Amino acid sequence: MKTIAFSILFVVTHGLTAQAADDVVQLELSAGKHARERCVVSCTLPEKFSDSKHLSLMRTADGKSIPVQIDSTAEGKRIYWILNKKLPAKQTRRYNLQSSQQPFKQDAPVTNTVTLKIDGKQIRIAVSEKPVLVYHQAIVKSPLKDAPYYARSGYIHPLYTPSGKEITDDFNPDHAHQHGVMFAWRKILFDGRHNNAWDQKQNTGRIEHGEVKAVAVGPVFATFTALLKHVDLTAKQAPVTMLNETWRVRVYAFADDFLFDIISTQTCATDKPVVIEKYHYGGMTIRGHADWMDTKTFDFLTNENKTRADGNHSRPNWVAMHGLLQGEPVGITIFDHPHNFRFPQPVRLHPKMPYFCFVPAQLGEFRIEPGKPFVSQYRYHIHHGKTNSVVANQIWDNYTQAAHVTVVK
Repeated sequence: MKTIAFSILFVVTHGLTAQAADDVVQLELSAGKHARERCVVSCTLPEKFSDSKHLSLMRTADGKSIPVQIDSTAEGKRIYWILNKKLPAKQTRRYNLQSSQQPFKQDAPVTNTVTLKIDGKQIRIAVSEKPVLVYHQAIVKSPLKDAPYYARSGYIHPLYTPSGKEITDDFNPDHAHQHGVMFAWRKILFDGRHNNAWDQKQNTGRIEHGEVKAVAVGPVFATFTALLKHVDLTAKQAPVTMLNETWRVRVYAFADDFLFDIISTQTCATDKPVVIEKYHYGGMTIRGHADWMDTKTFDFLTNENKTRADGNHSRPNWVAMHGLLQGEPVGITIFDHPHNFRFPQPVRLHPKMPYFCFVPAQLGEFRIEPGKPFVSQYRYHIHHGKTNSVVANQIWDNYTQAAHVTVVK
C-alpha cells in the first residue's frame, strides 16, 4: 500500500531575515460581517510565487507561522490555510507570505497531521491517525448472494465520526443500491433510451470508478481527483458511457470534528445530451448507519428548523442527519452551495430511513449538454453531539461567504 503522509514543521520568523523584503507578499484577511474561527481561508496564489514549491505564512502581529498549502485547480493555483485564532466581524489580520526552497520548521509539531493511503482498491484519508473516509476504486461485491448486481465502485464508505464510529451504511438489504456517499440520477433519457443509474436491480445503468487522476497531501488538506463513468446498459451493441464525472474530494486538517468538500463535474461523454427527467429523488446522496433504521434513534434538521416530519421536498441551505450510534450522539451536516444548479436545491428526506439527497430534478427536467460541464459542490461536517444550528450556520457562512483576502503589498 502506498502511503502519502504529511507531517511538516515550520520555523517562526519574527522578521524578514530569511529573504529580502521584496520577496515577501503581505496579505490582509478581512472577516467581513461574520466573525471567523476554525475555518478554511483561501485566495489566488500571487503570481510571483507561481513556480514556488514551498511557502511560509507568518501572522505579522505575533510572528507566528501558519501552515499553508498550494492547490492546483482548473481555475488556477490557490493557497489555503486554517484560521484557528478568532477574527471578530469587520476586523482584519495581516500575514507575510514567502517562498522557500524547502519547508520551514516550527518549534512545536503540527498536531493535525493529514495522511492519504492509496492501494489501487481504496483511498483512505485520516487526520491525526483518525480515519475520516474511504473511497472505493475497486468494485465492492454485493454481500447479498441472490443480488450480485448491487456491486459498485466509485463511492465513499465508510465516513467515520471523530471517535471512530462508522456513520454511513452500505448494501443495507432494504435499499441495497444506496452506497454511503454517492451521486446517481434516478431517471435518465439518453439517445432516445430511458435508463436508471440509481436502482441497480433494473440493470439499465451503472456508475463505476474509472481512474484516479491526481492526489496531493499537505499540512492543510489531503485531496484526490477521481474519474467516474455513468454507463448506459440499454444500447443493443454494447454499454455506452453517457457521462464522465470527476470527483474532487478535499479533507481538511481538523481532528476534533471532520470537514471535507466534494466537487462533482459531469460532462457528456458523447456528442449527445443527457436528459435528467423530473423525479422526486436522485442526486448527491448519503445513506446513514443501519442503527438509524429505528426512527426513534435519528432525525433530520435543516437551517429552516425542519425535521423528518416536515422537511421533505423543502429547499434548505443545509441538512443535518443526527442520532445515537452505540449510545453516542453524533451527526453529519451537508451544505448546498449558491453556485449549484437550482440553488437552493430541493431535498428528499426519507420519512422512515436514514438517507437524503439534494434533488434538482424535483423542479423539472433539465439537460446536460456537450461542452457544458454540470458542476455541483457540497461541504460535509461530521461532529459529536446533536446538530447545533449556530455552528452549522457559521460553517455555512464560511463556506458560502468566505473571508476576503487581498494583497496589501
